[in-house]
Amino acid sequence: MNRRRALLTAGLGMPLIFIVLVIVLATAAVAALGRDQQARLNNQTAQKTACSRNDTDTTVDTAAVTEQVQAVLSGGRAKASTSAKGLDRPQEQIPNAKIIREEGDAMRVPPRGQVIAIATALQESRLRNLDHGDRDSLGLFQQRPSWGTREQRQDPRYASRKFYSRLLKVGRWQQLPLTEAAQKVQRSGFPDAYAQWEPLATALQHALTNTPPGEGNGQQATDAAALVALFGKKPCGRTDTSQDEGDGSEFGKVPAGSRPGGYQIPADAPPQVRTALRWALDQLGTPYQWGGTCTNPHGKNPTERCDCSSLMQRAYGVAGVKLTRTTYTQVNEGRSVSTDALKPGDLLFTHDGPKGPGHVGMYMGRGLIVHAPQTGDVVRVTKLAAWKRGIVAARRFID
Repeated sequence: MNRRRALLTAGLGMPLIFIVLVIVLATAAVAALGRDQQARLNNQTAQKTACSRNDTDTTVDTAAVTEQVQAVLSGGRAKASTSAKGLDRPQEQIPNAKIIREEGDAMRVPPRGQVIAIATALQESRLRNLDHGDRDSLGLFQQRPSWGTREQRQDPRYASRKFYSRLLKVGRWQQLPLTEAAQKVQRSGFPDAYAQWEPLATALQHALTNTPPGEGNGQQATDAAALVALFGKKPCGRTDTSQDEGDGSEFGKVPAGSRPGGYQIPADAPPQVRTALRWALDQLGTPYQWGGTCTNPHGKNPTERCDCSSLMQRAYGVAGVKLTRTTYTQVNEGRSVSTDALKPGDLLFTHDGPKGPGHVGMYMGRGLIVHAPQTGDVVRVTKLAAWKRGIVAARRFID
């Protein structure tokens, strides 16, 4: 009797265990689904919040930025004729950007690192040395207590050095997109928000590099013109620079990334020059990437896109002519030529700095230049008229 009862109990027990197991698994699945759904909702909320904080219009008037920097650092002797978007408090913001750049120079941080630091401060504090922030964050970079004492974090020089010290420890930081490099240092809840400030940070870094403290417009006219030329802006009041071959004005407005209508690579140019020009023009419209190798400009990997010097190196490399990687060394290669006797294929250098020129483009003939301008822009064609006053060197590689 007891044996039959035990068998009956065992027989009933197995289905009960199975039912309980099914209920437990179903409950866990429902809970996991709920967590996933909540995570998706949280992620969507965070994305919407980040989007609401970002300014999607990243266009920067680099000439206006230069004027603002000159006006502030001249102590009022120079006046800015227009305001620069993103610099609504220039008297506070520009000195802080200057400190960030100075500390970068002191630590031998390349210009790219200085741009990352300035962009980070723009996102975190709008370049203001705040005495408050999210929870216990303070200063230009909104640093937490683990970065230093309250007094240290509100010292712009200390805060800048701490940012650089952590950035320099990030593996291959110079090859990373700006927003990724900044995020590896800051660990922000809005990791994509830094990208919007890259154009303004780039313009600030360039302007500050060419604006000695206490000097106004007079002594900086050449450097200001070089910066304006670098970004394709026509200087105010410039005189006619037309040559026998023209200054590009015949083509009218050239849309970004497009090939001017009616332009043909000169048939009498040397074959290697024609090859280099053809390859460079094939990259029109591809996004600029500082430090990019230019090995696959049309690809999805930003590190394989072009900056100004890699575009020149790669174009001539395809033609069988070996160039070094940077403008600082390319300017010493080939042979020097006069800007009044340019030929297709000549490299034109602008934006002279302490280490040498910071930008380069290839002369196409008929007053046109192909180049990769700056972050946020694309490989494009620019007119010689916009560059002429800022050219500091011209080099020829093929006669």
